[in-house]
Amino acid sequence: MKVFKIIFYTLMGLLMAGCAGVLVCAFSPSLTEEIAGRLYGTGPKMEGGLYTDVEPGINIEWVNGAGRVSYEIPGNPPDKAPESVSGRADYEPVKEEAEQIPQEEADNLTATVPVGNTGEGLQFDSEFYPYYAMLNSDMQKLYCQIYANAQSLTGAFAPVVPVNLSQMKRVYEAVYNDHPELFWLDGGYSCKHLQDGSCVEITLKYNSAASNLEAAKQDFQVYSLRILSGAAGLGTNAEKEQYAHDGLMLAAEYDASSPLGQSAYSALVHGKTVCAGYARAYQYLLQQLGIPCYYCTGYAGEDHAWNIVKLDGDYYNVDVTWDDTDPATYDYFNKSDAAYASTHMRTGLSVYLPACVEDTGSSAEEGTEGSRVQDLINPNPIVPVEWEGNPDSNNDMGLTAEEKKQQNLEIAGITEDEVRETMEEYYKDCLKLLKEVGKGDKQYANVIPESLWNSVEQAYVSGAYRKGYVDEALEEFELENFVIRLQVERLGGGYYRVYHNVYTY
Repeated sequence: MKVFKIIFYTLMGLLMAGCAGVLVCAFSPSLTEEIAGRLYGTGPKMEGGLYTDVEPGINIEWVNGAGRVSYEIPGNPPDKAPESVSGRADYEPVKEEAEQIPQEEADNLTATVPVGNTGEGLQFDSEFYPYYAMLNSDMQKLYCQIYANAQSLTGAFAPVVPVNLSQMKRVYEAVYNDHPELFWLDGGYSCKHLQDGSCVEITLKYNSAASNLEAAKQDFQVYSLRILSGAAGLGTNAEKEQYAHDGLMLAAEYDASSPLGQSAYSALVHGKTVCAGYARAYQYLLQQLGIPCYYCTGYAGEDHAWNIVKLDGDYYNVDVTWDDTDPATYDYFNKSDAAYASTHMRTGLSVYLPACVEDTGSSAEEGTEGSRVQDLINPNPIVPVEWEGNPDSNNDMGLTAEEKKQQNLEIAGITEDEVRETMEEYYKDCLKLLKEVGKGDKQYANVIPESLWNSVEQAYVSGAYRKGYVDEALEEFELENFVIRLQVERLGGGYYRVYHNVYTY
């Protein structure tokens, strides 16, 4: 009897495990695809640290070439996200709507449906657009065609090269993953095909941002510059990367109901997004700063998106979504695949992105010079800076007021002529400096006593700074728009140096 009970409970356990697996796959299209690839041999295999048997249309030379280390897919997918970040996902994999049509209808389409903008002559640097580099030459032609037609908001068009359904999905995924600036492009498309799977018509889909695209592009640029203008002036790529990471966490918050949540636009303009929006926004910001950053998709207890960043020849995982908690952390910043193995598993084309073998941890956590946001920056002038402690004090016994002032200036390493004591002096100096640096993306700085900082900050909160000096400068430049980001450095002796990162256009 005991034997029968053991057999019965064993069978029930296996049945329940199987049901759980079915449920997981049902809610995770990307994981279903990954598991199917392993079971039926359609996914990549690894031998000697290199991929073999990759899908048709994939450029195996790029995947395994140039000294890149291949990513090793974990043996078991993560069963759930850590409790502190549970539910912070909502990435939606690329969706295809396929319609099989008879040969006669296909012949009619061939005669009537144009190819649209072919994208002939376009080239994409593999350093910044790895999904393009993953494709063979024919599929790259289709990639360029999709990209060009998305730029011009073309709807239906005929493919410029023969492509089947499986290849078509991979090429669309490549375009979608490489180009966060196409924030109006939807994550789904439709395809009419013959019985053998050959695609004869592709129809791109666009989200609501496409309805007033020029205005949306302008908003996207303005809000992006609020972070980019501050990061651009920093010395190293590591500093810029961290600045963008921290600036994005300040600019956005996780909201599963955010409109256009799969796009960079939702994070940067709306300030509300999901993991896909965080990852696309971070990718866009670092691309603009000249730092290779890739959109990485996979599974983390549910479908999820994060980034891979290249710094000084090495690759690192970054998950801004999971760092943007309360309080914010660097738990998922610049980590190796080994550090991510229990929580993140790549799927789809992302398995072909280079492996992340190093783990830097966080320079901000460790208090090194990379901690610029914590130490120097007021990332959003609307949120006041709160300095801890009191200004530098000194032994003023027996000193006159003038002597104390001179001592404070010496502590700060400045001269009296550098200090702007009043708001009138501050505005006058800012106007002079802004006119001197001219149009575009510029920076200038001046020195104020700590006692003036509250007045300066309130001027930016209320908008009074525009009347104080900006409007006159813009009139002289014959421009209308102005974006500013302040950085504040304590010099000692009761003085601050205020850096103004400005963009006029």
